[in-house]
Amino acid sequence: MLSRVAPWLASRNENGLGVRVLGSADTLALRALAKEDVVANVFILAHLESTGTAAPTSGGACIFGVFDGGTLLGACWAGANLVPVQLDPGLAGYVASAAHDTGRRYASIFGPAETVLALYARFEQLGHGAHEVRSQQPLLTISSPPVIHANPALTFGTMTDFDRILPACAAMFEEEVGYSPFLGGQEFYSRRVAGLIREGHSLVHIDANGTVVFKAELGAVTRDVTQVQGVWMNPELRGRGQSGGYMAAVVNLSRTFAPVTSLYVNDYNAKARATYERVGFEQVGTFATVLF
Repeated sequence: MLSRVAPWLASRNENGLGVRVLGSADTLALRALAKEDVVANVFILAHLESTGTAAPTSGGACIFGVFDGGTLLGACWAGANLVPVQLDPGLAGYVASAAHDTGRRYASIFGPAETVLALYARFEQLGHGAHEVRSQQPLLTISSPPVIHANPALTFGTMTDFDRILPACAAMFEEEVGYSPFLGGQEFYSRRVAGLIREGHSLVHIDANGTVVFKAELGAVTRDVTQVQGVWMNPELRGRGQSGGYMAAVVNLSRTFAPVTSLYVNDYNAKARATYERVGFEQVGTFATVLF
């Protein structure tokens, strides 16, 4: 991999700057780097907790590291998505070029806004146009019990309910990004949803008629932080003031894993932002997402 990225780093080599794929020997350095912000870096910290290594996965995902000599300055997960880890925006172009050189296609870039937008700026130069750029996504956390009453109907999903939960997840995905997660086949997304259920990271209320009323997932979980994703209220039941109680229940269930619950939300989603504020979430940063 070094030989592939060397040409566009040649002008910086005299300063000791380089980019390479991390291996197992880099795990401690990556973990220390990520722990500088356990909320923003919950995705990579959850990966390290589950696998125990920074080495490439069997599925071909890897982590690029930017080094000054032997010091890890920043990193970026490169799998289906690109996820920067304490990566200074000024170094983002190097990582974007390395990611481009692999020949892989990425579904999105997400993470701290300034770095995500710097990564995308280089991707644009390399000919990769975005489907959509969401440049302002407040990153929110709550580290205390919710300030409103939680709906006790929300519980952890089970595989018995998989056939009900999967369509709800797909509906949320299509509503959020504008296309079906089943494009190109249903297997990958179905495995992802099933995995979240088996891990105890699926939260759902299914009523007596078998209808999914509300659902959410814990997309990343560490001993310090959970990150909530896929929040969805059945469209037929919206506008009744129920979302706050469900989100309070999400916080309570999330706190069985870690003391801090986090999520990020589109800045234009005023209703969702108002709900999260009512529950007790506060903004601690700003994310951005680039969808390809």
